[in-house]
Amino acid sequence: MSFLDNLENNLKALESQEDAAATRESQHKERERQRANAQAVAPFAEELKRGPYTAELLKQTTRVGHEHRTKINIAWLGTTLRLEARGRRLELRPTPKGIETVYVDGGSERAEPLDLKGSPEQLLRAWLKSQDESAAD
Repeated sequence: MSFLDNLENNLKALESQEDAAATRESQHKERERQRANAQAVAPFAEELKRGPYTAELLKQTTRVGHEHRTKINIAWLGTTLRLEARGRRLELRPTPKGIETVYVDGGSERAEPLDLKGSPEQLLRAWLKSQDESAAD
């Protein structure tokens, strides 16, 4: 191996080490950002999982779904509570600023803040009513 070949190999090795260091640094920053976000979301996630609003919402889901003759599937996905009926979803997502109500229809999403002092039954009825109206269109 000639001197130039050896020099070229050394330069390539140094470049790859620099790239790896930059990648590790960006991964570290991303993990720190995710950790900070998880800490900010934690109190709202706990309230969503264990709070009285959610307990009442789950109770009303069965009753209101039965009245509308609609099976409403309930699932916890991490810290998100998902209700799904007729191909549409209602998700309660904790965020650093509070809990959001996210209406998902096909590919579109509409989010608004959730009032934990409000009525879970009214939330469900409004969501199912909007489904009935768009089904009639």
